[in-house]
Amino acid sequence: MKKFLLVMMLLGIFVSFSFGFAMAAEEAKGLDSAVKQMVALAAGFGVAIAAFGGALGQSKAIASALDGIARNPGAAGKIVTPMIIGLAMIESLVIYSLVVSLLLIFKL
Repeated sequence: MKKFLLVMMLLGIFVSFSFGFAMAAEEAKGLDSAVKQMVALAAGFGVAIAAFGGALGQSKAIASALDGIARNPGAAGKIVTPMIIGLAMIESLVIYSLVVSLLLIFKL
């Protein structure tokens, strides 16, 4: 676990230092049509993967909540509210992916 945290910390430091190089790069005057096609394809795959992952996460959350309610019906009120908040959080991640994909497409 310590190795994983160390690797993630070093990766975060590397990414944060690489922003300076990315901002210093010159802006491209025009992109090749093949690059535009690949960006559009990547944006589509990004939204598809995010929607698939979100659907799996939501289905697991709902199944677990219904299982908990079936085992203890008296705790339904305490289970439903966090479940709805969790579903909203999962859906917001899918919406963020959509926004990033739209930003990529409209930058073309």
